[in-house]
Order: sequence, then structure tokens, then C-alpha cells
Amino acid sequence: MIRKANAAFLMGIPLAVIFSSQLAAAAPSCESLLKLHLPDTSVTSAQIVAEGQFTAPQTPTTGAANFNDVPSFCRVQATLTPSSDSDIKIEVWLPTEAHWNGNLKSVGNGGWAGTIGYPALATALRDGYAGASTDTGHTGGMGSGPSFSVGHPEKLVDFSNRALHVMTVAAKAIVAAYYDKSASRSYYAGCSTGGRQGITAVQRFPNDYDGVLNGDGNFDVTRVQGMQVWTAMISHADQASQIPPEKYPVIHEAVLKQCDVLDGVKDGVLEDPTRCHFDPKVLECTGADGPSCLTPTQVKVVREIYAGPVDEHTGKSLAPGLMPGSELGWAMLSGPKPTALPLAADTFGTLVFHNPQWNYLTFDAARDFAAANASIVGTMMNATDPDLRPYFRHGGKLLMYHGWNDPGISPLISINYYESVVREVGRDASENSIRLFMVPGMNHCRGGDGPDTFDGIGALDKWVQTGKAPERIVASHATKGTVDRTRPLCPYPQVATYNGTGSTDDAANFFCKLP
Repeated sequence: MIRKANAAFLMGIPLAVIFSSQLAAAAPSCESLLKLHLPDTSVTSAQIVAEGQFTAPQTPTTGAANFNDVPSFCRVQATLTPSSDSDIKIEVWLPTEAHWNGNLKSVGNGGWAGTIGYPALATALRDGYAGASTDTGHTGGMGSGPSFSVGHPEKLVDFSNRALHVMTVAAKAIVAAYYDKSASRSYYAGCSTGGRQGITAVQRFPNDYDGVLNGDGNFDVTRVQGMQVWTAMISHADQASQIPPEKYPVIHEAVLKQCDVLDGVKDGVLEDPTRCHFDPKVLECTGADGPSCLTPTQVKVVREIYAGPVDEHTGKSLAPGLMPGSELGWAMLSGPKPTALPLAADTFGTLVFHNPQWNYLTFDAARDFAAANASIVGTMMNATDPDLRPYFRHGGKLLMYHGWNDPGISPLISINYYESVVREVGRDASENSIRLFMVPGMNHCRGGDGPDTFDGIGALDKWVQTGKAPERIVASHATKGTVDRTRPLCPYPQVATYNGTGSTDDAANFFCKLP
């Protein structure tokens, strides 16, 4: 080749032209990916999407997502069939080589999945990643329930763990074919159900990713959704048990009045709610029921929401409860129409008791937690194995985070799992492989009174590249689009501590230390 190129140069044709034409001839076009042959994979579409011209199919999860600033990319759609009853849809978005950072970022789902994560794919693309997403093998949207799995056990396997894995394998091959080289690093990011997917990947397919960003994960499904059903049940057991949503702010303000200053800063956010030993009895009505007090029955329900379900025969905790500070979000499980309840009730009704008409008000904690653990939910969907040595052995990093104000999944679920990993693999082995960042004031995955916006994938990428674990991650809070507070997130069990000078809304004036 060099001799021919030199000859051409002597004939007056510049080398740059020769090499660029050879590379252009060798580089595959987007459309040529239609002919790509991969096991159990059918590429159904491969086309260039011009800058700002992507329009997402209308799904319950796309909403009003903005795609106007998405750069030009090659959009690949494929169907994966690892079993005879599988129908897994995936999309792989490939930025131009000039815009590509050399890495792959897979994104997770929410609820029961059933859709491609278009907003998350757009974020990956804006950041320079090749992105990949799957509907996990069925359609219907995150709130559609598990009816797709009735009579189709392979589809439940796909949803539980297989779809993300085969998507990852296919996405890596598509990336390599398009760019004529493999991705340098492969990352995963997901929250809620996406958090369960990430933990599952780390446990079952430890070689799939170099780094996993895992938020507010529903990976201990039986405990998480058992707690959700139980909380709804005790909140709606009868008319006296119901707490009007108008009283949630009353409870929240009482919590802040007692505990806000425990972290040294009065800012409407609890840095570490485990230090807050709030007793709702301080709100008990001294006379008739009113909007600013709780009846004795309501006091009892609030106490139980914080404590979580227990076995009434043994007194043993069956799952952790919600944390002080989460009260403004209690409508998810305790409101007149609990928004998170259908997901959990469908799990028990369809997958545990095989009765779509099952009534959550019949929930018996001791009996039904055991039934869930023995069912396919416990054996297939739970992802609680603490032995992550296979993942850590090849340098894999796991960065977990969880909002302290999460009103749907107890933050203690993430803490308990993190601590179980440290116990299992040893503190020295885990020291540079797993980190947990608790997010004060953040609700489920986002939102809340605390700083909830931070570059988790950037921190993870830097960790993977340098081998140095993040010592703090700066998060911000915005009101009407304007940032009004920044704070450091600290690796658990450290907490952000004010240094005593300067604005308490500036992360620079805080340091991380053990409580």
C-alpha cells in the first residue's frame, strides 16, 4: 500500500487524498448495518437522523422530551430473539465519529419498562456516547403491569435479566461494525427499575460493563414492593387510618423543626435522616381532629410508615420503612389514589398469587413476604447477591446513589445492599470498586428540596479511567431553571459538613467526613 501511495504521490496525487479515500471506502455506512449478521438478531432499520430532526414515537415515558438539540446520528433498530418466545426491541444510536467519545452507554428503564428510553438515549448522544436501550421484550409502558408474562415465562426472563444482556452484546457488535473498532469502555446508567437492571447486570453478567451507575434501585423486589403494598394497606385499612394529603406538609414541617439543625445547617434538608428520631405524637390532636394535628390512629400509621413492616409474631423487621423528610411524597403509597401501588400490587397479584383480582387490603406481612420470596419474584427478579468479586476482578466499578427523601423505595435498601457487599468481599477488596452516595433531600431518582442534579456518569468514567474513586460529587438544586444551591455528595457513610464560613448554598464551603 505504501509503495502504491508513494507512486501516486510522485504522480501528483497527495497522500492525504489517497488515505482519506481508502478510509472512506472501508468505513461502513449507516445503511450498510442492515446487512449486519449477528446471532438471534434482526436489524430492522438503520438510517441517518439529521441534527435536531429526531421525533420520538409517542409513549407514556417520552412526554414532552426535547430532541431539538440532538446531534446527527445513525439510528439502528433491531429485534433480538434469544428464545423462541422472545421479541426484544433495541435501539442503538451512533454519533458521528467526530462527535463520538469512544464509549458505549446503555440506559435503563422504569416500572415495567415496555418502551425504549428515548430521553436517556438523547442525553447519551449529547454527551458523545454511543447509546443503547431496550423495551425489555414487551410493549405497554412502565405502568402496564406484568400481564405480558402470563403464559409466556420466557418474556419474564427477558424482562428480569436477559434483555439488557443480549442488548449489550448486540450493541457492542453494532458499535464495532460502524466505527470499525470496539468501544473503549462500556457503561450503564439507570434508576428505579433501571437500578435493578444495573445491579442484575453486575451480578449475572459481570463482564458486560466497565462501570455501572445505579440509582434508587428496586433490586430487592420482594422487600421493596412488599413494603409498598403494606404501606398502602395500613394507610387505607379503614377511614380512620387515612391521612389526608393536606397533612403531609404538617408532618414534614414538624420533622424539620426537630431535626433540620442536627447537621449544623438550617436549610430544609436532612443531611442524614437516620439521626432524626421524630415521634409524630407531638402532632397528636388534643381535642377534635383538625388540619394541623393527627388523630391517635394517624399517629400510629405514621410511626409504622417510618418503621416499615414487621412480623407481628416475632417482631422481626421484614423491610425498611421510609425516612423522616420524605413526607411530601407520601401520596405515592398513602394518598387517596397511590400512584406507586399498582406496580407493586400487580407484582403480588399476577406473579406471586396468580390472581389479577387480588386485593392488596388482604396483605398479611409475615405470610405474604414469605410467599413472594418463594415465588418467581424472589428467585428470578430479586438481585441481592453480595458477591461482586467477578465484576470487581476485571476492574468493574459500581457507583450507587439513592435519594434520602425517596417516598417509594426506602433508602435503607441501598445502604443495606452496599454494606452486604463490603462484608462479603472485604473492605480492602471493595474500597476501590464500589461507592454509595446518599442524596439529601432528593425524592425518587430526582426532584425534592435538596440538590438532585449531578454528573454521575462523568464521575464514574473518571473513576474507571484513573482508578481513583470519587471523594465527592457536586450536586445542584435549581428553581425555575436557575441554580440556587450546590452541595457535595459524600461517599457513604460520610456526610457533607459545613466549614463554618461562607454561604451554605455553596458546595465549596462543605467537606466530607464521618458523622
